[in-house]
Amino acid sequence: MQLVKTTRDTLLRPLQIVSGIVERRHTMPILANILIRKEGESVSFLSTDTEVQITTNAEIGSGPEVTGTTVAARKLLDILRALPESGDVSITLQNKRLAVQSGKSRFALQTLAAEEFPTVQQADSYSASVTLPQKTLKHLFNMVHFSMAQQDIRYYLNGLLLVLDGNNVIAVATDGHRLAFCQVETEQSFARQEVIIPRKTIIELQRLLEENDETVQLDIAANQVKLTFADIELISKLVEGKFPDYTRVIPKGYKNEFTIGRDELLRSLQRAAIMTSDKFKGVRCIITPGSMKISSTNADQEEAVEELEIDYGGDSVDIGFNVTYLLDVLNNLKCDQVNVALGDSNSSALISIPDNADFKYVVMPMRI
Repeated sequence: MQLVKTTRDTLLRPLQIVSGIVERRHTMPILANILIRKEGESVSFLSTDTEVQITTNAEIGSGPEVTGTTVAARKLLDILRALPESGDVSITLQNKRLAVQSGKSRFALQTLAAEEFPTVQQADSYSASVTLPQKTLKHLFNMVHFSMAQQDIRYYLNGLLLVLDGNNVIAVATDGHRLAFCQVETEQSFARQEVIIPRKTIIELQRLLEENDETVQLDIAANQVKLTFADIELISKLVEGKFPDYTRVIPKGYKNEFTIGRDELLRSLQRAAIMTSDKFKGVRCIITPGSMKISSTNADQEEAVEELEIDYGGDSVDIGFNVTYLLDVLNNLKCDQVNVALGDSNSSALISIPDNADFKYVVMPMRI
């Protein structure tokens, strides 16, 4: 039975969309497969790791039949990538084997029954919905994602806090050493609601969301979130747990602050980072009226010193930071200048964008 007959590129796109979450090694071998369902010309592709599920559709079916099967995602993707770009591809299902043919190339792949594929149960109802342009949601995630924890024992940090509050959609991420906050204002109004979206889901969404004005609908239920955009539907389980109160972490009322060119500060920190070691990424910052001095040393007694002129008339502050945390935020920002606010050598620093209250980045000091 013929399932698909189309060009190689037309088939490659939906496969690339759903293959991102497929893991090669899994306790359930069928999860290395994708589920292909065909109803006439409509063909759906679905993948899941039991936590996240992605579905997309394409009008590339051949024949009126209704059928379904599962096949190894990576093998099918690798085959299509290796085929000539302009070639036509046909896929047929026969005797529990999937035959892929293009020109004089033929491949036969093992399949597993569609009925055995464990799809994620969709929530019966959703308590909140928000509609945003894809580029707006992508921007929210991009501004905070680098602060998410990785494999932290405090599992609720291994994700991103999404808050609906009044007219604002807020994204917050922290690993306990730094915290990033970003918000966008919408024309919609929400009762306050907080959910923690897993790290893997956020990374996948950053890959899938486009820099355009097409909308994405985000539906929130008690234990899952569903995002629908373009021809993609992504369902993800939420992380249970209580996220730290980010409003208490963000410092207020610091009097020692200055504005500096983002690129100038970034380049100086990149040079200073050369002399740090893999185990110890500390840089020392000495801020005095008119001057910022950045220095680093390593176990071989090597040293780097950078001096920057700044418009600053506050107290002298001698403070250390993990240079990676500073580089992460400066690399992600697109603005020309950043605002740096400090308390003392034992207090966290606040990095923000001048005349913009929608982004804040808090970084804890470290002992040098």
